[in-house]
Amino acid sequence: MTRESSSATRVLVSGATGRMGRRVIEQAAARDDVRVVAGVSRELSGEIDGLPVEPANEFEVVLREYDPEVLVDFSVPEASQEFVADCAEANVACVVGTTGFAEDGEAVLREASERVSVLLASNFSRGIQALLRAVESAVSDLPGYDVEVTESHHRHKRDAPSGTANAILDRIESAGEFGGRVHGREGDALRESSEIGVHARRAGGIRGEHEILLANDHEELRLTHRAGSRAVFADGALDAAVWLAGRTPGWYDFSEVVAE
Repeated sequence: MTRESSSATRVLVSGATGRMGRRVIEQAAARDDVRVVAGVSRELSGEIDGLPVEPANEFEVVLREYDPEVLVDFSVPEASQEFVADCAEANVACVVGTTGFAEDGEAVLREASERVSVLLASNFSRGIQALLRAVESAVSDLPGYDVEVTESHHRHKRDAPSGTANAILDRIESAGEFGGRVHGREGDALRESSEIGVHARRAGGIRGEHEILLANDHEELRLTHRAGSRAVFADGALDAAVWLAGRTPGWYDFSEVVAE
């Protein structure tokens, strides 16, 4: 199959039958700058609203048949690693929103970035990008304050803390001097002055909420982001796909997309 002459970026969606995959497909249908050519799923094949959904175990064949420019991946770490490796062979750029990678799993993605452009993000919200900058500034301006991070997601989310919470924690640690992360508390658990408290909650259909609390004996500062709809993440991933198409091989960050 040859690419059609169109300015719309041709996208393949893996994890197409999941919550985020379906939302990416829905959001793409309302845009002129991107077109989803097919979906891939480990669970079923057929169609979603007229869009072909192909089995994941035929991924290499799917790449040849639909000839996408960019993969948008919201699957699971094990599958994502295989998809990205195959995309590197086929010269297809990759936008990866899957979270929960082990170190060796992310290493597979970084290896692929030597051959194609790869953008891995735990969160595609522009608001979260602003929050990350604000957190770094607040921690730097408030040395010695206690810091606690709480995140809440739907009951089906597998990884904890969330990828976004880990990104926030990385920013906190880069901006101050801390002795480590403490996940939850139970029993005799006196707080150490240099620790960062981390709390993960899972309930109902919460789309995503992150709060950073900074406090001393006299005041507290709370920075909070709440996602009202998965559409914000889907549109961000599609923005990244359009931005990434045609880029030279390398490892990219969503902050670069937001900056332009």
